[in-house]
Amino acid sequence: MFGMHRAPEPRRAVWDRIGELVSGRFSWVLALAVALAGGALLGIVPQSSSAEQSPVVLPPTAEAARAAEVAKQFPGGDTAPVILVITRRDGGELSPDDLAAAGQARERMVTAADAGAAPPIPPIPATDGKAAIAPIAISPDLSGFGLFDQVKALRDAAKDGLPEPLVANVTGGPAFGADIANSFANANVNLLAVTGIVVALLLIITYRSPVLWLVPLLVIAFADRVAAVLGTAVAEATGMGGDGSTTGITSVLVFGAGTNYALLLISRYREELRRTPNHREALRTAMRFAGPAIVASNATVVLALLTLLLAVTPSTRSLGVQAAAGLLVAAIFVVFVMPPLLALFGRKLFWPFVPRVGADEVTTTGAWHRVADWVSGHAGRVAVASVLALAALATGVLSTPVGLSLIDQFRVSADSVDGFKTLSAHFPGGVTDPTRVIADSGAAEQVSAAIQSTPGVVSVTPAGVSDTGLTQWQVVIDAAPASQGAFDTVAALRDSVQRADPGALVGGSDAQAMDTKAAAVHDRWVVIPAILIVVLAVLYILLRAALAPLVLVAATALSTLAALGLGGWVSVHLLGFPALDNTTPLFAFLFLVALGVDYTIFLVTRAREETPLYGTRGGIVRAVSATGAVITSAGIVLAAVFCVLGVLPLIALTQLGIIVGLGILLDTFVVRTVVIPALFTLIGPAIWWPAFRRDDIERTDSIPVSRHDGSHGVNHRDDSRRHPPAPGTAR
Repeated sequence: MFGMHRAPEPRRAVWDRIGELVSGRFSWVLALAVALAGGALLGIVPQSSSAEQSPVVLPPTAEAARAAEVAKQFPGGDTAPVILVITRRDGGELSPDDLAAAGQARERMVTAADAGAAPPIPPIPATDGKAAIAPIAISPDLSGFGLFDQVKALRDAAKDGLPEPLVANVTGGPAFGADIANSFANANVNLLAVTGIVVALLLIITYRSPVLWLVPLLVIAFADRVAAVLGTAVAEATGMGGDGSTTGITSVLVFGAGTNYALLLISRYREELRRTPNHREALRTAMRFAGPAIVASNATVVLALLTLLLAVTPSTRSLGVQAAAGLLVAAIFVVFVMPPLLALFGRKLFWPFVPRVGADEVTTTGAWHRVADWVSGHAGRVAVASVLALAALATGVLSTPVGLSLIDQFRVSADSVDGFKTLSAHFPGGVTDPTRVIADSGAAEQVSAAIQSTPGVVSVTPAGVSDTGLTQWQVVIDAAPASQGAFDTVAALRDSVQRADPGALVGGSDAQAMDTKAAAVHDRWVVIPAILIVVLAVLYILLRAALAPLVLVAATALSTLAALGLGGWVSVHLLGFPALDNTTPLFAFLFLVALGVDYTIFLVTRAREETPLYGTRGGIVRAVSATGAVITSAGIVLAAVFCVLGVLPLIALTQLGIIVGLGILLDTFVVRTVVIPALFTLIGPAIWWPAFRRDDIERTDSIPVSRHDGSHGVNHRDDSRRHPPAPGTAR
């Protein structure tokens, strides 16, 4: 009827064969083989220490990174200083005995650092006499837990035997790195445990079964372990070693996306169990229709993650490779391991709410059908109101500051932060952490003059000459660390010294912070458009329609901006964080767009299936009715999983969890439930051109969406489009 007598699409034929493979009587052999391969991978691939590492946010090509590398050519350049800060607990001035005790603490730290016969350096008192500092040199090659162990030994040595009135803090670049590394100690174990508990509880609530939830949870949990090993191995093999944050985010993505796929498949399986008494046949049909949506969703997210390779920030590039590999593993396990387990146990997995043959169709009954029917019946007003509301939330992006300083990275107390705050309160900015200028010795006079003439420079001190013909200066600038004033001074300093010597380099912590921020801005401008192009391309391939992909991407992008605006407001104004981290907007945009498309694909592939039979409005209403429960469940699970990132002590990950969690809920309850159904209804058959003929859809648009004759809107028409015969057979 209406041109529906056609052979099945090739992809459906492929999925028919896959469905038979994973639902057959001996399909458990396939599941066992995949599981054994994953177990072998866990045993063969050596465990990586990347989860112990701090994120690397400074590109190696940045000027500050090159300055740090060149600085190793100078005497003492192959060391990194940590700074001992001594104060009195009562806030009073340090006595001569206190300063002597501070000197003894430094000597104990030198011994603990195994720095050899370092010359004794007396502590440097502040002008107010209430604090003193002493530097200790350690190896710059330490990282991760090795760095933490070294810094912990220094802290223990400083406090061992320190008189009671005195307080010792250890700060400086290595100390910050040690505290960041320590923030990931047992973090992945805790993150995995909390994630597993959250997913388990939500699956139990969703399925209302004491048994069924175990299947997807165990499959996804095992997939996560395999994904962690494989993703890290791939990242290291490509020269992009991971870190604690990328490992944690990858686990969250695997759990979140894997649960999405599992919910979609099981939901369709439960729907088909109402139509046939043979559970294996129901599973085959479920795979036939849910499988392409799972693969399309996975391909979209994987390709979106791979756009991170266009970034210049090392940790961002690493996340792209690691997470992409992890999500491929998640899809493989959901497609080839979970269905055989479902087939093995049959209907009884759903106990006590076992689907009965002949039960009401989910496409024509229930709360989601009533919501979709109402939305499509008031499409114009609903579309305008919801779009304006999202646009209003999106304006929050304009007023949200971006860029956390080093001392603002931690959500919990850290010794390096306490020491830095104490240091900043008693010493002029830049004295303890000066900006570094390196230039050719032949232009030393001109460069020195250029430094002194730069606005914002307080003092300049020669800091040595290298054997390679370079001269180094230490420059104190008049600005708070990592502030906009510091960035302006560093930029002016680079401009002035490079006019005197084009090869001159300006480095130091302020320069590093500025270059990190510039790299993050570059990544946002490059990667975000790439993500949108990838998603748009996948939707064009999937839907083969001219207008639908544009509408869907526009709705998703608007929802993402709304989430960034709302999440930024919550982070800054409600929780009191000073700003969003440099990486947060990009990661949040990526995850919201890429994962939000999961729900888009779940919805529109079902609408595409229903539209030839029931028209544009009927198709989208039935699609919302069928997928509303699974999208809601998946959205709540995914939002909760991302909120779990809040167990980690870094503010950047907490912010990411907040923004993505809020964004997923907006996407679930507003975009998929309201905006897209309203827009599809308003646009009408043109939304599907040229995939479907307009005349055919217009004919089916006359079919009532809701019936009031006791049939619950069931349309008793030929349903052969849903289950077409094999090629060459007659209808």
